[in-house]
Amino acid sequence: MSRNSADHDADVIVVGAGPAGATTAYHLARTGLDVLVLEKTAFPREKVCGDGLTPRAVKSLVAMGIDTSAEAGWLQNKGLRIYGGGMRLELPWPDLAEYPPHGLVRKRTDFDETLARQAQKAGARLHERTTVTGPVTDERTGRVVGVTAKPVREPGSGEGAGTEITYRAPVVIAADGNSSRLSVSAGRMRRENRPMGVAVRTYFESPRHDDDWLESWLELWDGKPGQSNLLPGYGWVFGMGDGTSNVGLGMLNTATGFQNADYRGLLKAWLSGMPPEWGFVDDRQVGQVRGAALPMGFNRKPHYASGLMLVGDAGGMVNPFNGEGIAYAMESGEMAAEVVAQALARPDGPQRERVLESYPRALSARYGGYYTMGRIFVRAIGNPQVMKIATRHGLPHPVLMRFTIKLLANLTDPRGGDAMDRLINALAKVTPAA
Repeated sequence: MSRNSADHDADVIVVGAGPAGATTAYHLARTGLDVLVLEKTAFPREKVCGDGLTPRAVKSLVAMGIDTSAEAGWLQNKGLRIYGGGMRLELPWPDLAEYPPHGLVRKRTDFDETLARQAQKAGARLHERTTVTGPVTDERTGRVVGVTAKPVREPGSGEGAGTEITYRAPVVIAADGNSSRLSVSAGRMRRENRPMGVAVRTYFESPRHDDDWLESWLELWDGKPGQSNLLPGYGWVFGMGDGTSNVGLGMLNTATGFQNADYRGLLKAWLSGMPPEWGFVDDRQVGQVRGAALPMGFNRKPHYASGLMLVGDAGGMVNPFNGEGIAYAMESGEMAAEVVAQALARPDGPQRERVLESYPRALSARYGGYYTMGRIFVRAIGNPQVMKIATRHGLPHPVLMRFTIKLLANLTDPRGGDAMDRLINALAKVTPAA
């Protein structure tokens, strides 16, 4: 039952309706709370992404009751195909009790709207074309008690933004992505000592569109492998099942030349060495090359303070090991919803606040040690020679690579599991969170 009152416009305000915001809103609405979601754009809308989902994300989709069948427009994948060190290796997703043994592919134009509409079906109120302009704070305590927002008119209507509106709620959740203007307005800046990635991608009409493996290229050459220059970063090719492939590359800020890199040029140089029959050429390109930042390893904190909670990219929750963000956006959204629902069942005051303050501790317990290991990994592979040695000497060993895919994709059974699971879980537990 809603605990809304005359003093508030909702029990919870969620700013942003991407995977983090939609998942948070869904799970909150399922508890009976009155949830208001403010989204600056309108669906369907595009986001820069590889469009590939690991089994972690599939588990979160199932928890939201979303139909992930082929009939509903999803393409399953078996695992990861890796190119590097002159080798090609296919690694199936691990067979675990905790996660399904398959991943999925879905364009973000469809994916984000699917999640947002599912939140609406659960009872969340979604206001599209509503730009949040800043937090509303209590003058006495400094606590965030709401937001100001402006409705944005339809493109081409000839009208600008509407009148600014104030919305109030006991808890405000920032799910507004990497830039998270709401977090910045509340004084929570990005931590410069945390890894950051940049990814660029585009689509090509390709006969490889129905490939049921996610493809990762650990070495990028600007021509035929071994006969040209090694480029910084890693690449991917994901078949979309609709006649196109999503092709892109990512680069970490620990890589040499990160600051001055021409990402679009790097992508073009890499694709120049691909077999022409794959169709990754200019006249088969669909749409522009687009880029986005990948905020990694908790690069914005605190994740909760004074009425404002951060989920997904707003809290820098992209996995440093593999650049995956959607699974962690959805998982953090579900965690946030559970904490908020429990908190709002308590009286306003110290009891409620103690519950809300448990959210950062829960995130740290779940991801803190693992993300610390990820930051160490990112620093290491920033050296091209380290990556070269790792691919050439690691890929020939299937057992080592099965361990690697579990580590990089964070796919282990938390209880029991095999020796690899127990080792990875133990390492994450003993590694200090920061």
